Amino acid sequence: MSLNAAPQWDFSSDAGKRNYDRALRLYPGQVVVDLAALKSNMETLVTAVTSSVGKTEVMGVIKADGYGHGALAAALAALAGGATWLGSAQAREALMVRRAGIGPERCRMLVWMYNAHSAPIEELIAQDIDISVGSLADIHGVVRAADALGRPARIHVEVETGFGRNGFTESCFDQALAVLKDAAARGNVQVVGLWSHFAVADMPLVKEFVESTDRQIAVFEEFTARMRRAGFEPEIRHLANTAATLTRSDVHYELVRPGIGLYGYEPDPAMGDCTMYGLKPAMTVQAQLGTIKDLPAGHGISYGRTYLTQSATSSAIMPLGYGDGIHRSASGFDSAGATGRTHPGGPVRLMTKQGPKLVRVSGRVCMDQCVLDLHAMASDLGVQEGDTVVLFGPGRGEEFAEPTADDWARSAETISYEIFTCLRNRIPRLYLHAPQVLSADDLSLLDPASIL
Repeated sequence: MSLNAAPQWDFSSDAGKRNYDRALRLYPGQVVVDLAALKSNMETLVTAVTSSVGKTEVMGVIKADGYGHGALAAALAALAGGATWLGSAQAREALMVRRAGIGPERCRMLVWMYNAHSAPIEELIAQDIDISVGSLADIHGVVRAADALGRPARIHVEVETGFGRNGFTESCFDQALAVLKDAAARGNVQVVGLWSHFAVADMPLVKEFVESTDRQIAVFEEFTARMRRAGFEPEIRHLANTAATLTRSDVHYELVRPGIGLYGYEPDPAMGDCTMYGLKPAMTVQAQLGTIKDLPAGHGISYGRTYLTQSATSSAIMPLGYGDGIHRSASGFDSAGATGRTHPGGPVRLMTKQGPKLVRVSGRVCMDQCVLDLHAMASDLGVQEGDTVVLFGPGRGEEFAEPTADDWARSAETISYEIFTCLRNRIPRLYLHAPQVLSADDLSLLDPASIL
């Protein structure tokens, strides 16, 4: 009997168990997303803004395929948790959500990343999706589409407050306002929002970064004043990302835009652990072991001999690699290897006869696989081909030896966001607790084969 390092999944039905078994046959790795965790995280974020002055709504950000969790499933769970807005960088995902049946009577949507010359702006307007404008080209593109459609576009004006990325700068804002005023007078646009993005709100304990955030707020307030002097009264101002949603109630305004918080992670480890904010990671990534073999001491593992076994040991193939989105920078080196340096590889939870054991990627991550040094003989551990291992999950406490995406981010020298969003779609997405979280109508929008 194979050992299982994953949780005992709470299948909703016999069909859910069959879907799980089918996914194991289709691919030797699976992404399991707990929709109850997504809903709970959104409820926590909604609660965080209830103390704001006035009414603040919450947007669930579902860009990048719901941070790798699945955009439609994330959208449905966010709405179940109290979100009244959804946001996506790209038009494609916003249109997908609308076409799936989530209409404007249920939630508003915002799109902010597009090429004004080729984006499907007319369809965005027709689907009642709000559109951000941050350049004169954006305004002209939206006006052309609205004019052709014979229907005004709802727009949010993005402004540059110190991030150095998108939005109108202070020097060109008056010109933009003049163009918008003309377009509004002709009925092409309805200016409903003003927004910007924080650069370092996720560093609330660093004095200079707090001061930088305060300067951004002051600049944003000045943009608001200039907009009002031009005759526009923005109904919806939004500036707060997850970090500011959790720590800066003074800038909740009419809308907040939590992204990573919906998926259960803190924006930066500098803010502390996600549990400090009542958030729970929703994703577990697991795989079934391939070839297991015994190796002598001093044996090289993977390309470049960057890792040499220190003693007689067993190795196991973990059949996910950079072709699946496992970062090559999470490769494991040891000082005896060709580089002469040590680098801890990505951590993996293994189950043994003696209990859970944490092992790491040994040698370079390959396209379709990684190698794990078990640091013991597989026969002694009871480890066999087909055993399920966990790359990361909610991190259920030290006694579980369960890595999180933050642990993989440390190994890959990146952030948790990149760990999720790089996971390729060839790994099946499976949804836990979907029937408990979603209405029957919403449940019908998901692929039935994805429901556990």
